[in-house]
Amino acid sequence: MRNIKKYMLLVAISAITYSYKAQESKSNSFSLQQAIDYAMKNSPNYLNAELDLKNAEYRKKEITGIGLPQLSGSLDIKDYINIPTSLLPAQIFGGPAGSYQAVQFGTKYNSTVGFSASQILFSSDYIFGLKAAEQFLNLSKISITRSKAELVAQVSKAYYNVLINKERLKLLDANIFRLKKILDDTKAYNKSGFVELIDVERLEVQYNNVLSEKEKVVKLIELTENMLKFQMGFKISDSINLTDSINMNGEPTDDLSAAKVDVSKRPEFQLLQAQQSLLDIDVKRQKWGYMPSLVAYASHNYNAQRNTFNFLQFDDNDINKKWFKITLVGATLNLNIFTGMQRVNRLQQAKIASQKNLNTLKNVELGAEIEASAASISYVNAATTLRIQKKNSELAQHVYDVVQKKFESGLGNNLEIVTAETSLKEAQTNYYNAIYDMIVAKIDYQKATGTLVK
Repeated sequence: MRNIKKYMLLVAISAITYSYKAQESKSNSFSLQQAIDYAMKNSPNYLNAELDLKNAEYRKKEITGIGLPQLSGSLDIKDYINIPTSLLPAQIFGGPAGSYQAVQFGTKYNSTVGFSASQILFSSDYIFGLKAAEQFLNLSKISITRSKAELVAQVSKAYYNVLINKERLKLLDANIFRLKKILDDTKAYNKSGFVELIDVERLEVQYNNVLSEKEKVVKLIELTENMLKFQMGFKISDSINLTDSINMNGEPTDDLSAAKVDVSKRPEFQLLQAQQSLLDIDVKRQKWGYMPSLVAYASHNYNAQRNTFNFLQFDDNDINKKWFKITLVGATLNLNIFTGMQRVNRLQQAKIASQKNLNTLKNVELGAEIEASAASISYVNAATTLRIQKKNSELAQHVYDVVQKKFESGLGNNLEIVTAETSLKEAQTNYYNAIYDMIVAKIDYQKATGTLVK
């Protein structure tokens, strides 16, 4: 009975462990889109771009708040250790003319409580500052798009790099399997006296080289997986499983050679346009800086003076307990008459900055067209290379199959099968490399044309 309980406990623990591992495996499994989505929630660089956007939103709200009514309250309590002394003409007190009498005025305790309000009626700095804040918010939104495009490109390339290296590993495993069989057969032929020892040794060298190459690819897979994890913001020490696959028998279907490039879709171009709007606003702000600013204000205060600290006592009929009202309204007009040519010089600097950005904008526009054209050519070349390498891989496979049959029937020699095996591995490797190069070329083209992110 005790053994049965132990057995049931072990089964329960095993079930729980299996369930946990299954959940962990599921949570660590990603399609390409899932990897991109995960990166957008965890990549530090992308999260910083989102924080920049939030900061811009709060900045706009802050600037907007400057133009709203400003309300404040105050409470002031004074305890005059020494009551202020004033000099009055002595003749007021019956003294000689031309002399003065020191007299202390006031009470020991003085308190003022009140409220004040102000409202900007007109300020060019505020008007253009608000416009600048709105444009800066737009700039931050465009930065998000650019960061997203960069993130999608980085994660996609890293994801496909892992997949293609895993396909290379499968290829090497197949090469190792074929070479092992050929090596075993050759060793048997050598024992029977049909082939020389050098034929065995030649195959052993080839076999060991492929084993060494496999170890390199295994390490490369680990490295590319870590790079993918880094791009995603995924913990490096955790395992990751990629659920998407590459169609190893596919051919390029997209014709990008005749695609029309719209530079305005490029986030970099849009950022410079937004920057230009900011600079134009700054030029206008400097021009309008000569205009006066007008601010209205009002305050309402209560003042009390006491010889004893009894400010909580109120009595309008007792002067020693009375609070006196002080109410005022007003307006302030500020006009910069002369500022040492500061604003003139700031205006010229703003104009120069605007012109420089226009030049940069033109340069980026031309460069974007060249970049998109180059990316299109790279994709077309990659597609052409892929078709050629696919054909070469098929031919190499056919040659190997023929040579293998000859070898197995005793009509072929050892050198032929080694050469055919080497050519097949190289052709398949080149084909896999061509697939990855075409994928990267397409991603670069979409990024260059601003179509990678919708």
